[in-house]
Amino acid sequence: MGQSTRRSKSQRIENEILIRASATAVERCFSDLDLMHRWLNPALRCEPVGPWSTNQGSRCRFIIQVPLIQPTLMSTVALREPGLIVWQFDGFFKGRDRWECRPQNQGTLLINRFEFVVPNPLVRAGFNWFAADWTSQDMQAQLRRLKRVAEGLFPADAVR
Repeated sequence: MGQSTRRSKSQRIENEILIRASATAVERCFSDLDLMHRWLNPALRCEPVGPWSTNQGSRCRFIIQVPLIQPTLMSTVALREPGLIVWQFDGFFKGRDRWECRPQNQGTLLINRFEFVVPNPLVRAGFNWFAADWTSQDMQAQLRRLKRVAEGLFPADAVR
């Protein structure tokens, strides 16, 4: 699993994982809301704005379940192609969350790239001091959970 983190104003966290399932099965895990809730951090809730869809232009909100404040990111599907979804978000973070499936002989390489800016300097400092490493570790854990979901739900589809 690869990772890079920069702690300047513009930041990027990228992780990847090899999943023993087809790109179609892996993509379903991040385009089907019920499957998404199986691997998302339990402290993160995704709510569609209107009917759930991952078509370009569709909207949802990601709500962080912390006591009292529940920070929310409004998200819009900015790019949608087979095996690729890019959510663009706005809130206390501004940026993009890219999910890309790359078929491999052994299955699918899933790459998740989170590129963002934290506009408020106080929030940015707090994020860099407290939450940046946790966020990167959480993204890695989400990929491991997504892998378990994809390989568990689609065993006939798994590449051996």
